[in-house]
Amino acid sequence: QVQLVESGGGLVQAGGSLRLSCAASGGTFSRYSMAWFRQAPGKNRDFVAGISWSNDSTYYADSVKGRFTISRDNAKNTVYLQMGSLKPEDTAVYYCAADNGPPGTRPRLPFLYDYWGQGTQVTVSS
Repeated sequence: QVQLVESGGGLVQAGGSLRLSCAASGGTFSRYSMAWFRQAPGKNRDFVAGISWSNDSTYYADSVKGRFTISRDNAKNTVYLQMGSLKPEDTAVYYCAADNGPPGTRPRLPFLYDYWGQGTQVTVSS
């Protein structure tokens, strides 16, 4: 069983930056693909960014490409999401997720992920 705990959310002005962290415990972190999703009120939970466990390749939703960067530190069992040039439409609860899938996959759908954190609120003011 893997436990995920997000941190780093908060209130920021449009154009600003935030870095989210997700600390994992209870599993072999290096063997999990990790991702960030977000969910705004009344909307679906959407994929934001992912990083595979097999080769650390990264992939992004078009809406955040060039503004957000996902990374991982296997020694610290932590995945990060560096967010820049934030927009009010980035406002959401951000969730960290872990997938114990085969190498080479780049899952974007929530149901493909095995473990989830509790979420951290990001609010971007205009």
